Amino acid sequence: MNIGIIGGSGLYDIDGLEAIKEHSLQTPYGDPSANILEGKIKDQKIFFLTRHGKGHKLLPHELNHKANIWAMKSLGVEAILSFSAVGSLKEEIKPCDIVLVDQYIDHTKRTDQSFFGNGAVAHVSLATPSCQKLSSQILDAASDILAQNQTVHASGTYINIQGPQFSTKAESKLFRQWDIDVIGMTNFSEAKLAREAEICYLTIAMVTDYDCWHPDHDAVTVDQVIQNLLKNAAFAKELILKSTPNLAINSECNCQTSLAKGLLTPIDAIPKEKKEELEPILRKYL
Repeated sequence: MNIGIIGGSGLYDIDGLEAIKEHSLQTPYGDPSANILEGKIKDQKIFFLTRHGKGHKLLPHELNHKANIWAMKSLGVEAILSFSAVGSLKEEIKPCDIVLVDQYIDHTKRTDQSFFGNGAVAHVSLATPSCQKLSSQILDAASDILAQNQTVHASGTYINIQGPQFSTKAESKLFRQWDIDVIGMTNFSEAKLAREAEICYLTIAMVTDYDCWHPDHDAVTVDQVIQNLLKNAAFAKELILKSTPNLAINSECNCQTSLAKGLLTPIDAIPKEKKEELEPILRKYL
């Protein structure tokens, strides 16, 4: 199984990854965030992409998620572990805790969240937008490397806001009333597109701070947030080294068969240009 890693804020490289080559890919949707590094951890092939580009140059709304996921699919990636820095909306989810996201709410204005259209119609199920098989395996691996006072939460809801500004206190309090766990700016578009591309996908949310609802929020310094970011990145690297050589996903996982029921346009009716655009995604149906 080929595994993709998408590194968020603070995770720009993977210690212990034996580099093989870099892939500079052009996609029908433009350039990915950066070149994708192919490497190995033990005998496991890994494809690593830094979400915000080399040097962290891309704002959340500037990310070309379609190019990123298409590139991963074209390289044969079957499962993606997506690491993301988030704020906490609950007291019990502390800075440096890890949340394995299983649900999302989209609070963005993005319209570029599907590979389909222009002659090809698909409606995939997002009832369970995260791969449950990945989540259970990552939970086991993460539980073995917890630091003192750190918790891995087996589930959680992620609200994806537009950004790049953080939320207001009124918004933060509203999200808490909605019983949302963490807040971020990037991952739901990835999850949607990964499901359309029939790639198993899991967001591993790494908490840097409490969102602005918290009474102690104003006392939090930039240095404290950066320190938490570095701690989270160190945890993520250890988790990648421990978990990826042992990950196993059955090819009949629901994530990898989403188009079997979701693709409504008959293959023969899809325009030639659209079939060429979607070739990595539709390959097994062509």
